[in-house]
Amino acid sequence: MTDQSPMLALDNQICFALYAANRAVTARYRPLLAGLGLTYPQYLAMLVLWELDDGGAGPRVSDLGQRLRLDSGTLTPLLKRLEERKLLLRTRRGDDERVVRIALTDAGRELKARAAGIPEQLLCGLDVEPAQLVALRQQLRGLLAALEQAEPSAQ
Repeated sequence: MTDQSPMLALDNQICFALYAANRAVTARYRPLLAGLGLTYPQYLAMLVLWELDDGGAGPRVSDLGQRLRLDSGTLTPLLKRLEERKLLLRTRRGDDERVVRIALTDAGRELKARAAGIPEQLLCGLDVEPAQLVALRQQLRGLLAALEQAEPSAQ
């Protein structure tokens, strides 16, 4: 029998609680998003694009990546699939081809109306008070901010 440190117990790890909760939330979203033809990461990208949509050229890919905390290697194929579905249009700036902007198409805007009930459907049947979820979201935002401001761990 080995000496088990409570610090190394899986159930004592905040990372595992976050990981398991993330997987459970994503699994709950999957059937709701299937009707829209979106994956969960695509849904998150569309949420940002709907939020920022002003009918113009749209945000830069780098702005979207920063907001979603995704690098361009992850974001580019995701946006390419959304563009293939004609939900958005990517355009390079004429004077600087490194700058790519994303604009919603009419189909992308129309999808917003179909997605409007998703958050409520997600919570339907959960025995959790809305105030608890609001508090949890704030705590997670605080944790995220602290993690992003902390210096990287020594290698």
